[in-house]
Amino acid sequence: MFSRDSWQEIFDTISKNKLRTFLSGFTVALGIFIFVILFGFGNGLKNSFQEFFMDDATNIFRLFPGKTKIPHNGFKSDRLIEFDNDDLAAIKNNFAFQLQYITPRITRNYTVKYKHKSNNYGLRAVAPGHQAAEKTILMKGRFINRQDVVNKTKYAVIGRLIEKDLFNGENALGKYIDIGQRSFKVVGVFQDDGGDNEERFIYIPYTTNQLIEKNTDKVGQLIVAFKPIIGYEGAMQFEEELMAFMKKRHNIHELDQGAIYLRNVADDLEQNQQFGSLLQIVVTFVGIGTLIAGIIGISNIMVYVVKERTKELGIRKAIGATPRSVITMILQESIFITTAAGYIGLFGGIFLLNSLGDTLDDYFIKNPYINTGTAVFATVLLIIFGAIAGYVPAQRAARIKPIVALRDE
Repeated sequence: MFSRDSWQEIFDTISKNKLRTFLSGFTVALGIFIFVILFGFGNGLKNSFQEFFMDDATNIFRLFPGKTKIPHNGFKSDRLIEFDNDDLAAIKNNFAFQLQYITPRITRNYTVKYKHKSNNYGLRAVAPGHQAAEKTILMKGRFINRQDVVNKTKYAVIGRLIEKDLFNGENALGKYIDIGQRSFKVVGVFQDDGGDNEERFIYIPYTTNQLIEKNTDKVGQLIVAFKPIIGYEGAMQFEEELMAFMKKRHNIHELDQGAIYLRNVADDLEQNQQFGSLLQIVVTFVGIGTLIAGIIGISNIMVYVVKERTKELGIRKAIGATPRSVITMILQESIFITTAAGYIGLFGGIFLLNSLGDTLDDYFIKNPYINTGTAVFATVLLIIFGAIAGYVPAQRAARIKPIVALRDE
């Protein structure tokens, strides 16, 4: 089957029918190329979802105060809800089993100065647990600690880009910056995988911010982290219990959906991972459809090839060629063209995916890729079906009687 004469004959046939061979190979190569690209884009979409939600911890709830929509216990609707320090203590005391940590977040904007440079930056007044919630990476120094909160210190942790903007390569640690009209000592510099915006924030103790704002005890957002050991089902139960507890504390009707908003990051992550997986399934089906189109294309071309070579096959059979040798000849040519074209399409698709890099980030396709095993499997599958596509007309050709073949026009 793999004799030198057979291969010589295949190459002679290919060289004499360049257009036919090109069309056959192009159909196969295009099919596997499109499949690789589409599958890679599907993985790129999943990467985008993963990065967006994995920048922060996934075992957290974020609680935001709103306005009541339903009158309750003598309170009118449209009442503004505010969280305070007592809410922090109450959650700690009542949910010790589920709770890993809790941190408030008060967000403000200030003009920040160092020497002769200044700019506007966001400020977040937080507790130590906020570092874990945001996955803040310390480059220098330390984060806000418990003693800072207790002593209401004027210490600040600044983002990497703030140091770059204001300090001109100078080490910011130990330096004093003016936030508003008050001087803060820089005790840490951080970076954040969330991007440039996250690295232009300043963190200070939330108690310090409360002291500055006329010694208030109000906080903005509450970030509640549950222990991962309770699992997804436990987190869902904790969410219900926490919402019921907070509504009772603030005299909110149990059916009121506007007074407190709770965002469950774990639930969001699972839903978006499912959505990303669904998108990839859809893209994969489109890719499989492209492969099927390639298989149909090679099958049609092989039918045409066999019909074109009817007289030649008749002469071969007349001088003693067996049906098996006829099938082997056509099948070998079909497999060779399909294999060569399939791997051209495979490597072309992988090369393009590797070349794209971050150029499609704006379209939510980040680092598109395809596993080598998946790509090779798809190519081998296409080769197998290409062989089947060649076998069917080859078998038909093997049944042709020499006298009938020689009469064919």
